[in-house]
Amino acid sequence: MVSERSEAEAVLRIPKGLGIGYGTTLARCEEEMELRVGTHFLLARNGRGKTTLLKTLSGLLKPTEGSYAVEGRPQFVSDELSYDRELTPSHVFSAFLPGATAKEAERFAEELELEVRKPFGKLSFGNRKKVGLVLAEFSVRGDGADVMFYDEPFTGLDTPAREALLERWRASEERVLRVISCHPDLDEMSMPSAMLISDGSIGRPGAGATTWSELKKLLN
Repeated sequence: MVSERSEAEAVLRIPKGLGIGYGTTLARCEEEMELRVGTHFLLARNGRGKTTLLKTLSGLLKPTEGSYAVEGRPQFVSDELSYDRELTPSHVFSAFLPGATAKEAERFAEELELEVRKPFGKLSFGNRKKVGLVLAEFSVRGDGADVMFYDEPFTGLDTPAREALLERWRASEERVLRVISCHPDLDEMSMPSAMLISDGSIGRPGAGATTWSELKKLLN
């Protein structure tokens, strides 16, 4: 269940027994979880249900079993967002964001080395990806009620772009709840809060695992 609250308090509650899938259950939550503002990673091998879980929690799919609760404004950010090939990133930002915010989005896009005057259809895969990420980030109100579900945001991004995105998340982690599915390529990448899908079970790892190198050993 998704509910938008006027209070600035984003909360994601996932009870034990929540099942996700398409018709049949692909994975089931084996422990009660509550997430609040901050950055939370979602890790699993391919095909285990990362995208399915994010779509379920954002209200795009119905659970196969049980229920959940999202208090705040949920937004699912797909890894396959696309726009009219003739539109430039600047046009996209202007169409969806207020004037001053669109200008701020352009400045951040240029920090990511995205050519904001180049038609979308002529952008590389990584730069097309940046358009959706920038738009999502500048759609955030930052009042504490935003719940962002990112599906593989790092795919196609180079290291400087990833670092700029992570820095933006760190700067706003006290005001935004983010759940991010990814396949990190840096073993030392810090992940102090993470959910895992492994062997058909959804849970949070124990034993103080906080980096990708430690967490990936728990995946099956």
